[in-house]
Amino acid sequence: MKKALPIGRDSFRDLMTGKKENYYVDKTLMIKDFIDYNNAVSLITRPRRFGKTLNMTMLRDFFDIEQDSLGIFANLNIMKTEYADEINTRPVIFLTFKNCSGENINEMCIALAKAIRSEYLKYETIFSKSVDPKSNDYFAFYKTYDMLREVSEDETIDETGIVQKRYKVDRTLLKSSLTELIKSVCVFYNKMPLLLIDEYDQPLIKAHEMGYREAFSKEIYGSFLGSALKGNDYLGQALLTGIQRVVKESIFSEVNNFVVYTVLSKKYSTYFGLTHQETKELLEHCDLELDQNVVSYYDGYSFSGLDIYNPWSILNYANEQKLQSYWSNTSTNGLIKEAIPKADKGFHVNFERLILNKEIRVSSNLETAFVELATPQTLWGLLVNAGYLTVTKVFRSGATQIKIPNEEVKKEFREIVAAYTKVQANQLEDLFNALIDGEMEEFLRLYQALVYDYVSYHDVKDGEKTSSKHLENSYHMLFLGMSISVSGMYEITSNLEAGHGRGDIMMKSLQPELRPHIIVELKEGDNVEELKQEALDQIFAKKYYVKLRGSVLCVGLAHSMKECELVHREIVVNGYGEIS
Repeated sequence: MKKALPIGRDSFRDLMTGKKENYYVDKTLMIKDFIDYNNAVSLITRPRRFGKTLNMTMLRDFFDIEQDSLGIFANLNIMKTEYADEINTRPVIFLTFKNCSGENINEMCIALAKAIRSEYLKYETIFSKSVDPKSNDYFAFYKTYDMLREVSEDETIDETGIVQKRYKVDRTLLKSSLTELIKSVCVFYNKMPLLLIDEYDQPLIKAHEMGYREAFSKEIYGSFLGSALKGNDYLGQALLTGIQRVVKESIFSEVNNFVVYTVLSKKYSTYFGLTHQETKELLEHCDLELDQNVVSYYDGYSFSGLDIYNPWSILNYANEQKLQSYWSNTSTNGLIKEAIPKADKGFHVNFERLILNKEIRVSSNLETAFVELATPQTLWGLLVNAGYLTVTKVFRSGATQIKIPNEEVKKEFREIVAAYTKVQANQLEDLFNALIDGEMEEFLRLYQALVYDYVSYHDVKDGEKTSSKHLENSYHMLFLGMSISVSGMYEITSNLEAGHGRGDIMMKSLQPELRPHIIVELKEGDNVEELKQEALDQIFAKKYYVKLRGSVLCVGLAHSMKECELVHREIVVNGYGEIS
């Protein structure tokens, strides 16, 4: 009997108690490792959609003293270990901040207060029996929503005529409410609780995007988390998940025995995402094969040298049985799109090589958050931690070799390139469809429109016109950026030696029987009519096509600021590298 695919289910108990039996890849030995490692405070950094929330709820449901979890863990691997009797023996405080957002500090404070309120209500019995007036004050704060008691005098009336009151959170209570909850739980059970925080860095990412991160972290978040994690005699252990480690925000800077497990760490490497064998078995359960097409589309991640597949993508592929993109890392999209255009020249050179499907060697920092230290190293680290890139090799010096992991992420990468080149992803696709189909008038029309907007963005630098060479490089980058939209159909190279020189853009068709090879030579100057022919003539004079076989579309593109013209010629190259 086929088991249901648990798409969108990130609660372990819900997954294990559904009306229909759900397919579950047993990751429960993570519990054993967590006990064995015995870290006081640890952070696991992984991209979105790799099973962080499911694993965190698994830990909660296993340890939680308030639950009876024998039924949902029956026959799972953890119950075959010496730690089976640890089930339901510890008080647990579980928080998830993955939906915390707000346009200002006040809204973010309300989101945080709502996130912790459920845990206060979970332990209502504790506070009903407590004789500590301070603890009771905190419970009342959440029980009655007194956290929103400070109503501003300003009221607005929306379009429906309903009065909208503006609320404020009691920030003094909010900042120490997690610490007080930990203390109250510890005193009641006479056991130090386990603190689990899922997506702890999401509030900081959102605050950064809205422009109030520094104030929020210093005034609220540093105290909220820091006081709970630093020198807290009532806390047993804490485990957090997120995209990156934050240090400077006074959250972790003084925590003793704090351990970070990145995608480069061997420990916990098998528990987030699906291994090759787990993916193969899941697809076979759905009468599907893990063939090369699936591998190229969804494989490519390397966690400490282990091949890992994105579980969200595999589950959706198994359900839809369509080879397409299912993954989107919305939590960091805005941050990345903002950061890349502002990066230095060295970053952009390497970024261009990634677009061309190259593996590059860079210095990357995976243990410091880009939001607090905006450097090329932390930006590469963000791209790796967020799942847009993967590490294929770590050198003795600490440098890393990275690449775009698979075809699915290349689709998502188009959105980053679109922001980088100031061109919409659908415009890139339309442009190259016209080029591939040989509709050169339509291609020129679309390209002219893009160049007009692109040059408007790039033709002024620090109030002065840029040089002709700078503009030619800009056109070159624009074309490369657009090329990623067809990377699954073409092998794209730039300035690669061919024939008797180095051509600007070479697009070698992966299926030459279906699509032509394309060579593009770019020129910039005042006389576009002469330059376009000069560009085309250069292709033939230098014989850039000599290593190709089959139909080749040769294009000479000339630019003069916002004006552009082209001339083209389609040829057939025979087995001897000559034109037939």
